[in-house]
Amino acid sequence: MMMKNCISKLTFLGAILFGGSLLAQNITGVVSDDEGPLPGVNVIIEGTSIGTSTDFDGNYTISNVDTNAVLLFSYIGYKTQAIPVNGQTQINVTMSVDANALDEVVLVGYSTLKKSTLTGAISVVDVDDLNKARTSNVAQALQGQVAGVQVASSSGAPGGGIQVRIRGVGTIGNNDPLYIVDGVPSRDITFLNQSDIKTMSVLKDAAAASIYGSRASAGVVLITTKSGSVGKMKLEAEYWYGVQSASNLPTMLNAEQYINTTEKAWNNTYTGANPYTADRGRADFGDTDWLDELFEGGSSQNLQLSASGGSENVQFLTSLGYYGENGIVVYDNDKFRRLNFRSNINADLTDRLKIGANVQLSSSTQDKVPSTGESLIRFALLRAPVIPVFKDVNDPTYSERDPFTDMPFFTATGYDQGLNRTMYEMVGNPIAQAYFSDDQTRIFKTFGNVYGQYSFLKDKELTFRSNVGVDLTFFHDKTFNENYGDDDGGGSAIDQGLGRRNRPNNLSERRGESLALTFSNTLNYNKSFGEKHDFSAMVGTEYVTQTESDIVASRARFPYSIDEFRYLSYGGEGLDENNAGAGTESALFSYFGSTTYSYDNKYMITANLRADASSRFAENNRWGYFPSVSGGWTLSREDFLSEVDWLSDLKLRASWGQLGNQNIDNYTYAELIEQTEGIVRRVRYGNPDLKWETTTQANFGIDVGLFNNKVGVTAEYFDKSTTDILLPIGLPGFLGDLQPTIVNAGEVSNKGFEFSVNFRNSEREFKYNINANLSTVTNNVEKLHPNVPNIVNNESRTVVGQPLDAYYGYRMEGIYQNQAEIDSHLFLEGNSKPGDIRFKDINGDGKISPDFDREFIGSSIPDLTYGIFLTGEYKGFDMSVLFQGVEGIDRYNDGKKIIDFDTRPFNYTTAILGAWDGEGSTNSIPRVAFEDNGSSKVSSIFVEDASYFRLKNIEIGYTIDGVQGFDSARLYISGRNLLTSTNYTGLDPEASDLVDKGTYPLSTSFMFGVNVKF
Repeated sequence: MMMKNCISKLTFLGAILFGGSLLAQNITGVVSDDEGPLPGVNVIIEGTSIGTSTDFDGNYTISNVDTNAVLLFSYIGYKTQAIPVNGQTQINVTMSVDANALDEVVLVGYSTLKKSTLTGAISVVDVDDLNKARTSNVAQALQGQVAGVQVASSSGAPGGGIQVRIRGVGTIGNNDPLYIVDGVPSRDITFLNQSDIKTMSVLKDAAAASIYGSRASAGVVLITTKSGSVGKMKLEAEYWYGVQSASNLPTMLNAEQYINTTEKAWNNTYTGANPYTADRGRADFGDTDWLDELFEGGSSQNLQLSASGGSENVQFLTSLGYYGENGIVVYDNDKFRRLNFRSNINADLTDRLKIGANVQLSSSTQDKVPSTGESLIRFALLRAPVIPVFKDVNDPTYSERDPFTDMPFFTATGYDQGLNRTMYEMVGNPIAQAYFSDDQTRIFKTFGNVYGQYSFLKDKELTFRSNVGVDLTFFHDKTFNENYGDDDGGGSAIDQGLGRRNRPNNLSERRGESLALTFSNTLNYNKSFGEKHDFSAMVGTEYVTQTESDIVASRARFPYSIDEFRYLSYGGEGLDENNAGAGTESALFSYFGSTTYSYDNKYMITANLRADASSRFAENNRWGYFPSVSGGWTLSREDFLSEVDWLSDLKLRASWGQLGNQNIDNYTYAELIEQTEGIVRRVRYGNPDLKWETTTQANFGIDVGLFNNKVGVTAEYFDKSTTDILLPIGLPGFLGDLQPTIVNAGEVSNKGFEFSVNFRNSEREFKYNINANLSTVTNNVEKLHPNVPNIVNNESRTVVGQPLDAYYGYRMEGIYQNQAEIDSHLFLEGNSKPGDIRFKDINGDGKISPDFDREFIGSSIPDLTYGIFLTGEYKGFDMSVLFQGVEGIDRYNDGKKIIDFDTRPFNYTTAILGAWDGEGSTNSIPRVAFEDNGSSKVSSIFVEDASYFRLKNIEIGYTIDGVQGFDSARLYISGRNLLTSTNYTGLDPEASDLVDKGTYPLSTSFMFGVNVKF
């Protein structure tokens, strides 16, 4: 009987086990969110440690699943979903965002990792927040969003350049970061449509970026674009229109104030009859506000259309975008237009094999006016207000083609007699310059990739991916310089009678193309062992080749200058013809690998190694090796903190790694020889020992989550040092007229702290979020080449012990109030007058000399950058506000120098009304004069604090859901650059030029838009 019962029990148990195995099955599916597939989603059988994660395109397969089991889908940053199997073999899931979750899956280069296991310094950009900043350039939208990332505009002109610096300026050469868009590298992302971006991550330290090796020394920005998802087709349309106006303009003197000031300047300089007194009340005087004449209202508009959808095996997305901007300068010759078309498709050919393609076409046109340096902006600041914009129609020099005033009060004969030519200075007419500008750049770009991916092993733990990327650009620059202005009698014999501007007229064109091909192959392995061990490894190779070529041609003396004849064939011949062309090619081949191990989600370590071979170095130094290692410890999972209810997360991180830089011209290691008229001569000495520039960086970080992760805090400290800096060195003159030779010389360090704080409250009807970041950096030159102890510019120097390009000059102490003060200070030098600038006599020898009395007076590298982003939602309403600022930064304001302190009779700002006018009147602004009052010297009076606090962006919207005909519609109004607080007297404290000569100002803009989803 006992034996019978035992057999019965064994039989019953066997039936259960066997039956269970019969009921077990494989489950496949795609996991996505509203914007497309999600990589790295955890899929686990509830109550077990058996699970897997989705691949790059959201696909997953999990084996031996009981028909009655429940699958848990978790993706940090999204709400966990429990889905009963109920006999299904295909389960597709759409994840919804969990506003209280701070963790997420992060793209880290060729693979993804959960943020909870990250050990490097990686900042994930909230794309929804990013899209509230409606700009033409994606890089500009990063401003104020990420700690350690400084973004500045080189010019506010439409299509103007954007400068991005990650953790300071590390080298004397190119400091631009590397962008990786859908796995394809690029140094420029101006072609991207902001609405197409799905995710963006910034790799800041060497441990995070070293997987990109030689190109990552200035940091890496990883971008993925949106793709289709399983389900019905989704249509989306968005349109906004904006108006713009110049802001932060200085107040210039009017005609009466100008005559009073120049009259005083004459009296302070000369004796005898004052010509400005005699000129009072001239009938041909105007009262021109040149800034008001130059700037008008601008406009911008953006249209984005997209369609996406797909079946279980094929998903697609197609988008079309248009952006157009008319600038704020008169005559509408400052415009920017961009048209984007993007399409991608992902297909599962089998449950293991998938392929996909992502292609973007972009066409842009930029019409430019001179906007920095010797520009029409500078001319508008300088031109005297007594000069009218247009000539009188009865003026014998007037013409309908060129009605603009040029030389002050010009007459066809005798203009060079008397003082008219110099009394009001002959700076160009900015309105005429705007009218005659014809400078256009067209760019057509094809950018994208195709890939194939195959998964091996039973649970697809091993994945091979092959990717081919292309970046093909065609460009065409065309500039026609039309002759205009007054005839000053100059020029060659054949140009007599022409105006002095662009004499003779001329056309230049440059056409070219660049092609970069990237072929990468990676093998990724991900495996969980038991309940506590997680392991991932990746190895790969990459080959990048780049070719560039261009042709340049120009002609002059076009007999007809109307648009229809602005082609090279219509220009003069013989001496008027010029042409040239050039081409280069380079290649980079790389091996790389990465491995990450995590134990119980408490202890994690990651190691990377990349080896790059670059054609830009000679064979003996072609290879560079870039390792990194990083580790993390999640203390909050330890038993001794398990009872601390308010502490949700606490992790310590540390990393060390090296990165490289090869941003030099091709073939610079080689000797350069040329032959001219049968004579062979050396142009440049080569340097076969040239090697990689290397950046070594250590990083220490802490991540804290409080109160169920409603509050998140991240703090970092970094120490970054760049050695073997690639530096051009000129050789002694006795060796001949030679180009500089590139050598490895110098070392630059950057050290600093970064802090980020996030607070979310989404449990009530009113939901709000606060994001704030702050970062500091200390830049220092540690070493230079013995033959180049300093790099000297007119206003700055690079020397050991100072930041890069530190301003160097005299230190202003005040204004000499009387002759006795001059005599006691300059007892060996007596050429100053009361009212002149008093400079610091550093060595106390009684005279001001360039050898002993100059010092470092400022730095263009900021000490601190910060941003504060606030969002709120209530029912259908939403609001976002971005504040952004910079502290501890100086700018050399050359515009101030030439306006208020020059010895020529340019216009002045109203600040000059407070100039020194007798003992005790002021100790800050010298006397006005047509002689040097000390203002010719580079000094601290022109190095201004360019710190600023700016209300960068504000947006208010209202969303309507469930209206018949569409899923949702959002209406919004947005404002940009609404308020700036700064002590800087230039047009824009954000301008990135080392010397500010007057730049196209940033515009204040208001935009009105609608977004509709069907």
